[in-house]
Amino acid sequence: MALTPKESGEHIVKNAKYVRVLPEGIKKLTQEVLAGILDKRIDVSNFSQHDMHPKPTDAYAAEWIFLVDTLNFCFWTPTNYTKYKVNGQTGYFALCAAVNRAIAEGVDITNAEFYSKIDAETLRHIFRSDDGDTAVPLFDKRISCLHEVGNRLLEKWSGKFENVVLAAKNSAKELLTLIVQEFPCFRDEADFAGQRVAIYKRAQILIGDLWACYRGVGLGAFNDLECITMFTVNYMVTRMYYHPP
Repeated sequence: MALTPKESGEHIVKNAKYVRVLPEGIKKLTQEVLAGILDKRIDVSNFSQHDMHPKPTDAYAAEWIFLVDTLNFCFWTPTNYTKYKVNGQTGYFALCAAVNRAIAEGVDITNAEFYSKIDAETLRHIFRSDDGDTAVPLFDKRISCLHEVGNRLLEKWSGKFENVVLAAKNSAKELLTLIVQEFPCFRDEADFAGQRVAIYKRAQILIGDLWACYRGVGLGAFNDLECITMFTVNYMVTRMYYHPP
């Protein structure tokens, strides 16, 4: 059985040989986060204010978030390679742009029935880049993830990730458990120094995105959000909330 992400972090820090956590770095980060909160550069409302993100009133918002976070991994390219771009966006936001473009074109991309059996040609068209030549990284892995999560939603959850969220009954901890149990592609675990450790990066980001999109109410209401690790909180701050002047 894997340690929780919090327990895993402590175990890794205590047993790491080649890296270490600097207390002064943690202090600096907390000061920057606090300053961002006070001057509203970091604010939950910034999620839906971003043009790429759904609004809490969008009927497909929860399914959009699940789809995007299923595919949100490994957009890195070597410095001498052409970056994957969609509508001028790179990385995570290129993914968002591709999904939103598909929706605008009438593709039912957030529907598990559709993406559970999506073929390579269709997905390549959805992911097509601005230059027409640069492919989205790890294409085969991404289509495999879509088939996996889509089929599981259809088998057990009536095709809706929203039903998984409702089953957690406003518990972030329970939702995290459900996500990594039901969808193996979210289960990032490894053996380290005699223990099974868990990071659960995308699973925790998924919960954070729900909370942010719905501003802590409805599908985004969690009574134990503090159980989500600071790793993910920091990622959300830098990726979605932090808007330098």
